[in-house]
Amino acid sequence: MKTLNYLKIVILIILFNSCSKDSEPDNNNNLNNFVSAICDNAVGPTGAYWDNAHGLPIPLTQIPTLANPGQQFIHSQYPALGFTMPQGYTAQETQIGLGVNVFKNNGNGNKVRWRYVPGLSSFSQVDILDIVTEEVNAMFAFHENQGGYTVDCEQNFSQQQGSFLISTSTRLLRFGNTTGLVAINSYFDTTTGSTYASVSTASGPTAEFDSLVMNDFLPIHWQLLIIDDNVRDSDLDGTPDNQDNFPFDSTRQ
Repeated sequence: MKTLNYLKIVILIILFNSCSKDSEPDNNNNLNNFVSAICDNAVGPTGAYWDNAHGLPIPLTQIPTLANPGQQFIHSQYPALGFTMPQGYTAQETQIGLGVNVFKNNGNGNKVRWRYVPGLSSFSQVDILDIVTEEVNAMFAFHENQGGYTVDCEQNFSQQQGSFLISTSTRLLRFGNTTGLVAINSYFDTTTGSTYASVSTASGPTAEFDSLVMNDFLPIHWQLLIIDDNVRDSDLDGTPDNQDNFPFDSTRQ
């Protein structure tokens, strides 16, 4: 299954065309006034992240990059799944589905987790809503949520294409002081009776979620896309190469 297959390549073309090589080195992306095209409850960077999870273009002025790069993660069994984490995060790879959990704990219950599992499979038909339930419960367990929750946004879609039943299911949730996004894609092969799925989730304190989207979640996502060399951040100083006068020297821009 392709990495981050719910993101369409057309987004790359749209966003590359919107990037200006004459812009300042600082991160000029500003999504504060963004309103989701598919959910009125999703606004600002959170709304943009929600739309991005559905393959919709968002008005970025440059490629999201990490301002505070930390350790590198490369999956031992799936080297194509590799990226630089923001500082303060720890990665734990999963063998089932060849994925990764990236998380940090700021104390006082302020936990953050980004999870991506691209290769789940089963030799039987699995209802996508069962996968959603499992991921939501895992998110609640990580954040130690034992109370209720609110669904701010929800999307469910299924379509038959040839021998495949293709389904997507997404949720934007609030529980306690936490916001979480869950995005699932599944493919049921009617000829073999097998199900294939990819999972992407992100969760953190509601008061910080917009900032997490801009500084952590979007930059991680974009590292997994196929990006032309001239927009890579080779020296990991937070400035893309095409805006960096010294792309291989982290002490200068």
